[in-house]
Amino acid sequence: MALILVQPPPPSAPGLGSVAWAHWSSDGRQLVGQGESPISLLPGQHELVLIVPASALSWHSVSLPPGSLQNAARLRSVLSGLLEDRLLDDPEQLHFALAPGAQAGAPAWVATCRRDWLQTTLQAIEATGRRVSRLVPEFAPQPEGQRPNVFVTGDADAPWLTLCDAQGVLRLPLSASTAALAVAQSEAGEAMAEPAVAAVAEQLLGRALPLLPAAERWLQASQSGWDLAQFEFATTGSARARKQAGALMAAVWRAPRWRAARWGAALLVVLQLVGLNAWAFKERRALEAKRQQVRQVLTQTFPHVSVVLDAPLQMSREVAALQAATGGLTPADFEPMLAALSGSLPAGRVPTAIDYSGSQLRLRGVTLSPAEMESVQAGLRSRGYNARGEGDLLLVQAETAR
Repeated sequence: MALILVQPPPPSAPGLGSVAWAHWSSDGRQLVGQGESPISLLPGQHELVLIVPASALSWHSVSLPPGSLQNAARLRSVLSGLLEDRLLDDPEQLHFALAPGAQAGAPAWVATCRRDWLQTTLQAIEATGRRVSRLVPEFAPQPEGQRPNVFVTGDADAPWLTLCDAQGVLRLPLSASTAALAVAQSEAGEAMAEPAVAAVAEQLLGRALPLLPAAERWLQASQSGWDLAQFEFATTGSARARKQAGALMAAVWRAPRWRAARWGAALLVVLQLVGLNAWAFKERRALEAKRQQVRQVLTQTFPHVSVVLDAPLQMSREVAALQAATGGLTPADFEPMLAALSGSLPAGRVPTAIDYSGSQLRLRGVTLSPAEMESVQAGLRSRGYNARGEGDLLLVQAETAR
């Protein structure tokens, strides 16, 4: 499914107005379109990921006490208590989001933003019939041990410097005084700039930075494990499970780090299909060869048979006709059938009447118990005959005749 990345204006903006968006292909490799428009004019009905602006978020590191992760309501209260002295606003007016994989007793990042702004934004999007699948921060702290990232964003009149490292996210106006900090961080990590501020960044930092358009930066952010849709903004039950599964599948389908796995899976499927078709072709050839051999045996033995429809049946009929023409006995004749029956009937059981007609032998006056009938049937079956009882009547017929 294609991906729509939407970034709303920050809380300081007057009203929701229009939003910035980027439309990516399902594999995340082609930018289909981008722009800025009202929510009602967003393209397509695809998966929508909301990119929360950096100016709307604040970041705090906490250490969760044991047992705080067992209940969402308790966790919300714990976070409020831990951050109460660090927040400028009342905790009840803020939304909290815990870092993915957070564990009790270990440091974890918590993102906060204004609850009313987030709720208004989501309601405006859902009012157009769209569903937000994830809430992703525009920038997030780097995991411990990874290199810091430096981003220069905004426009030429108001460039911003954003530093992301293991210490958190720092966002400052880019100026001559903050350029030294950017240079120091970029030497230890990776620095990128948006095209609109590339010239300003080069002038202040003294070197050119690789270009990273906002649409690509949002795509990278959407591939992280962060999801700010927690607590009152989180879906529950099966919907939450589907949402998480969808996010995982989207990451596997689009993320560059899964590209080798995607190619490997596609190659494996192709090889399986090729192998199955080759095996089926080989089996068909072997079966056709066996059928051809059976046809050859029939036509070589009976040259007058010109059309072969069912070789085994035609062979059986031709052999029976040949035996009848030469006076030979066949299993369906009276004498072989009676000889087989005499060796199978219990001792002392003599029929009162014998009738032979149409390759079927009928014996009257033979009453057998179920056990005796099974014994007779087994003995006759080993000689190529079938038998069944109907009262005091015993019917015997050769397999070929049947």
